[in-house]
Amino acid sequence: MKNKLTDLNDHLFAQIERLSDEDLTAEQIEIESKRADAIVDVADKIIGGAALQLKAVKILADHGDRFKPQLTMIGNQAAS
Repeated sequence: MKNKLTDLNDHLFAQIERLSDEDLTAEQIEIESKRADAIVDVADKIIGGAALQLKAVKILADHGDRFKPQLTMIGNQAAS
């Protein structure tokens, strides 16, 4: 997998750094603020997907393979 949750953290911290730039004009701050909102919206979706996968893996860990056919989002990863 090319992108990882650590990459998401890097993007979020980079956006914080851009917002913290004291040399930004009011217009630039507005643009960066809108960009930050968009990044946060996407990040929330990514985190939600990761949380769902984690819940699926936990179900397998707690209850064995009997729920595996219903947990198609984790694919062959559940077998390992």
